[in-house]
Amino acid sequence: MLSTHRLHLLNQFKLRGTVTQVAEALAYSPSAVSQQLAQLETEAGSRLFEPAGRGIRLTPQGEVLAAHAARILRLVEEAETDLASADQVRGEIKIATFQTAALTLIPALLADLRRLHPELIVRFRVLQPDLAINALLAHDYDLVLGEEYEGQELSLSPAVDRLDFLKDQMRAYCPSGLKSDAANFEDLEGLPWVMEPSGKPARAWAESLCRQHGFEPLVRFESDDLVVHQRLIATGHAVAILPDLIMRSEKLVDTHVITAPAAPSRTVFQATRRASSGRLAIVAARNALRSEGIRFRCESGPI
Repeated sequence: MLSTHRLHLLNQFKLRGTVTQVAEALAYSPSAVSQQLAQLETEAGSRLFEPAGRGIRLTPQGEVLAAHAARILRLVEEAETDLASADQVRGEIKIATFQTAALTLIPALLADLRRLHPELIVRFRVLQPDLAINALLAHDYDLVLGEEYEGQELSLSPAVDRLDFLKDQMRAYCPSGLKSDAANFEDLEGLPWVMEPSGKPARAWAESLCRQHGFEPLVRFESDDLVVHQRLIATGHAVAILPDLIMRSEKLVDTHVITAPAAPSRTVFQATRRASSGRLAIVAARNALRSEGIRFRCESGPI
């Protein structure tokens, strides 16, 4: 690979005409410049200079490379200038997110980033947190929004930089038509439940919570779409545990809202590769998500 430093010396030689003038301009010794230009010939695999009186001049191959060097150095300078003087976040960021965040946090994130950084392109896909972390490490995504339940902790690589930014309280919802006097979590025993499919962390956590309160849930319906859970509650067919995040704009009538004594919650986190955590687009997205988490906590209250 050709050295940009030596290409810079070649460009200076083309502009100034002699090794001595190049050395004077750059505060090098003439012998140091000559050595570097000789090394460039070796890297290029072509004869770049030929004798001219007491000095040297460019060969035709040298002229070709000098022209390329000028263009390369301009591009490098433009890149350095853009990075040094950029007042806007540019480029593209790819986000993997879980469903609830896609319905609630992502629209707010898109609005904030479009307002603050209009030249930033955001792409996202709904993906399970464990799959999303693997895709993050494979460079398929730049940022992951994930959820974690007590007792279902994720094991993350040291290469992942994780930031927990929201505690999302979980509450049980029971249609009054199923049990008119439901007041405690134990009152939900024997009622039809809707939960996420078996094998999902949320399902294992919800079943464990029911067992802690002395009963095995009667799971009649399964769906990983929490909007389906909402509809089954609203139409009086099932009990479910739902996070405040998805219920922030949903008000269910004729429904008992039950919070377990320990006020269970899930952790919402954002993660990126540690090596890219300082990238401006990622920093901007993480800051916007942190702000949205703060807004949600301020807006949330007793349901």
